[in-house]
Amino acid sequence: MPIDPQDTLLTVQTGLAQLSTLIVSYSFSAIGAVILLVVGYIVANLAERSISAGLGHIHGFDATLRHFFSKIGRYAILILVVIMVLGQFGVQTASIIAAIGAIGLAIGLALQGTLQNIAAGIMLLALRPFRIGESVEVGSIAGSVEEIGLFATKLRTADGIYILAPNSTLWNQPVRNFTRNGVRRTDITLSIGSWNDIDGAQKTLLAIAGAEKRIRREPAPIAFVAGLGDTTVSLTLRYWTAAADHFATQIDMTKRAKQAFDSEGISIPQPPPEASPPEARKQ
Repeated sequence: MPIDPQDTLLTVQTGLAQLSTLIVSYSFSAIGAVILLVVGYIVANLAERSISAGLGHIHGFDATLRHFFSKIGRYAILILVVIMVLGQFGVQTASIIAAIGAIGLAIGLALQGTLQNIAAGIMLLALRPFRIGESVEVGSIAGSVEEIGLFATKLRTADGIYILAPNSTLWNQPVRNFTRNGVRRTDITLSIGSWNDIDGAQKTLLAIAGAEKRIRREPAPIAFVAGLGDTTVSLTLRYWTAAADHFATQIDMTKRAKQAFDSEGISIPQPPPEASPPEARKQ
């Protein structure tokens, strides 16, 4: 059958016209999608900062929860923007939501341990056994809390080591929070010879405690006999400070106690010399 040139030309023109229409249509859709993504990203960042700033003006609102809610708001806007962009290209958003739900269920079954971390993170954020900036000890993990996420918590140890601890680990063990109550008790124990004046040594310890401004007057510092040895007496000075002053005060008070004992002639016993072996005595 011979090909009619006119029909062929008409078919090509029709195809080109349809292609041109599609290019123009999808070009506008693509441009609109890019604009929507950029605007959505900017709005999401602005929303995150606005939520954080707004919650920060609420007196007593926890910094950890403020960070958590601001992140939730940001990600919620980004997800909405992605769905709107897909809708620009004619994708059925209802099917997308259903697919996301199915994928989420499959991922949830495969990552049960991760879901435990998320559940633990929510409980940590809700009950707040520790907050950002507080010093805690949980099992073998100890440090200052830097960030509490949905999956893990970031801490920094006293010697500057970075720790990323799974939330489930922190939730399933007792938490020792050294900062929460605001004050800490410190015991300093020194041994003196049993021939020294015990009452005088106790008064010396109380005197240096009374001269230290970081030590609280209530509860009042006390000095007591903590133990007895054959030739020694263990004296303990017990006092309270603000949690932030605990370590520095302990260092200073230990040094001052030793210096005060030296200046007053209160001797700290030295260990007896080791007996020479029988071979040395024979020589």
